[in-house]
Amino acid sequence: MAEFHYSADADGIATIAWDLPGRSMNVLTFEGIAELDGLIDRALADDGVKGVILTSAKADFAGGMDLNALARMKAEAGDDPARGLFEGIMRLHGLLRKIERAGMDPKTLKGGKPIVAALPGTAAGIGLELPLACHRIIAADAPKAKIGLPEIKVGIFPGAGGTTRLVRKLGAMGAAPFLLEGRMQSPAKMKAAGVIDEVVPAGNLIARAREWVLSATDADLVKPWDAKGYKMPGGTPYHPAGFMTFVGASAMVMGRTMGVYPAAKALLSAVYEGAQVPFDTALRIEARWFTHVLRDPSSGAMIKSLFLDKEALEKGANRPGVADMRVRGLGVLGAGMMGAGIAHVAALAGIEVVLIDAAQEAAEKGKAHAEALLDKAMKRGKVTPEKKAEVLARITPTTDYAALAGCDLVVEAAFEDPKVKAEVTARAEAVLGPEAVFATNTSTLPITDLARASARPERFIGIHFFSPVDRMLLVEIIRGDRTGPDAVAKALDFVRQLRKTPIVVNDARFFYANRCIIPYLNEGLRMVAEGVAPALIENAAKMVGMPVGPLQLVDETSIDLGVRIATATRAAMGDAYPDAAVDAVLFPMAEAGRLGRKAGAGFYDYDAAGRRTGLWSGLSGPWPLAVDQPDPVEVQERLLYVQALEAVRALEAGVLTDIREGNVGAILGWGFAPWSGGPFAWLDRIGAAAAAGRAAELAALNGPRFAPPALLVEMASRGESFERRFNPARAA
Repeated sequence: MAEFHYSADADGIATIAWDLPGRSMNVLTFEGIAELDGLIDRALADDGVKGVILTSAKADFAGGMDLNALARMKAEAGDDPARGLFEGIMRLHGLLRKIERAGMDPKTLKGGKPIVAALPGTAAGIGLELPLACHRIIAADAPKAKIGLPEIKVGIFPGAGGTTRLVRKLGAMGAAPFLLEGRMQSPAKMKAAGVIDEVVPAGNLIARAREWVLSATDADLVKPWDAKGYKMPGGTPYHPAGFMTFVGASAMVMGRTMGVYPAAKALLSAVYEGAQVPFDTALRIEARWFTHVLRDPSSGAMIKSLFLDKEALEKGANRPGVADMRVRGLGVLGAGMMGAGIAHVAALAGIEVVLIDAAQEAAEKGKAHAEALLDKAMKRGKVTPEKKAEVLARITPTTDYAALAGCDLVVEAAFEDPKVKAEVTARAEAVLGPEAVFATNTSTLPITDLARASARPERFIGIHFFSPVDRMLLVEIIRGDRTGPDAVAKALDFVRQLRKTPIVVNDARFFYANRCIIPYLNEGLRMVAEGVAPALIENAAKMVGMPVGPLQLVDETSIDLGVRIATATRAAMGDAYPDAAVDAVLFPMAEAGRLGRKAGAGFYDYDAAGRRTGLWSGLSGPWPLAVDQPDPVEVQERLLYVQALEAVRALEAGVLTDIREGNVGAILGWGFAPWSGGPFAWLDRIGAAAAAGRAAELAALNGPRFAPPALLVEMASRGESFERRFNPARAA
């Protein structure tokens, strides 16, 4: 079936409308590349065609490249996949260069046909790279439209000419936020930045495109980099100003990525090398570095986890096969930071919210929290005053449980005390309809135990939001022993309404995310007790890709919370409790009043505004530095293995049932080294045998928490990987 539709009118304007069958959003496929190439040839060869409008028959222009097209390029090269990828990418470059030159005489740069990109909505990745090759980009002023090059967020960079063209258009400094941060912005902001040329009312998009085509001159078609005397904005690397830009860019990239993200380094290399050569040579350099990144295992792992797997989970990969369960009315019990945050994101998603607390003042304060978040969004231009009023009108703060009568989902965010939670559960269920689902937002208490307070345990479930709710993408859904499929479907549909990423796990102490992050925090505390330099612990963690070190994270989550969790865990486990060495650091810090960031004192010192000023020098008093400090790699291995091995134990115990959820949940939930693709992808990269062997060595040196799980040992003996054993269809 055709992916592009071609038509020509009496004025000599050919329109190529992108409309990939069976998809709500266009993506560029292997077949689509050839089809578009042929249609461009057709338009350029037809003497009756004066110019071309490239647009979309869908509400949006395009969401990017179909990754299967890249896989096919690689597969068709047989024993030389790098060559196949490079040649396939160069064919794509050839198509975009054909659009750019549009039949003009190579010497005089005259006689070309104007080609305009008319973007009705979102244009991402190749959806912007293709317009960048056109002679003008006109975007509709669509309220939800976002334009940008987000490839860096999934471990690659714009490799279809987007890197080279944007740098030559804006200069290295101007292009950096879009290339290195993957910013997606509104059409108006992209016009202000100089990325696109015009923004027009949606109803005037094609008319304006036609007008431009009919009035375009030869000079309008010549790209600046093809014109004589072109100079790159901001200067090239051998220009005094450009030299300083590239020195700073290198330092910035290394500072932000710690050298563990290959795409950022490759992007910078492509820009630096490409800026010193003619444009067509720069495209070849870009293609070479793009091929290099595609061949890097880190990029492959990130694409799998942060694009393919994340998208599958968001589309309901593990949803029970029951009818649509989207939430119409939400009750939130508890208007503290967590409850107020849940109310805010739900109201923002268009859901009517009843926000309940014991005192009306507390409930009103919870709504005020939502208002403050909306005010911040207004300052950033993301929310209008009308939108703010509309969202706030959906939140009803009250103390009256009878207001829950019309809610089909209630999320309890009360204090982490089983008695308190049991009380609010009973009060809510007394007024809820029989089809309503009750969810608890607990982060540590077992769902099955809490469900004993429910008259309908089959409709009782855990929905664990991460803090801050408005920023964290992951939501952990926890099935209790008696949780039914309707409750799971309701929770999944709710999370999807919020445009967050859900994972579904089975009930166990700490569920999945906390089960794995607590060992990371504890390992940092153990090393403090051992005399490892705190700066070494923190920097080793960040250099291996963790967003923050374990000591900083303890401060952020608060030391008194750690004490409460440790006390409850020790009471539950008795003599089997394994973390006395951790408590020997945690409890004295709490007794000294160093409770973390909220107290202005923890493992770090803080100024009056709550900003970290450095690690607390007093740590060396109770925990003197050891004379011999470990190698940073050893510190990194301890911090990564202690998390990854716990993830394997969660899979082994049936807490996790899908390694995709394990990988995505680890990256989005607590920031497990995103370059790795998640703990299971990381272990696959090492290999089960090597991982089990190194775990055994770490166990001999540091204790049984590093002992390789039986599942990992078994896989090592069989030469298996997690991807092939637990996701055989995808592996194939």
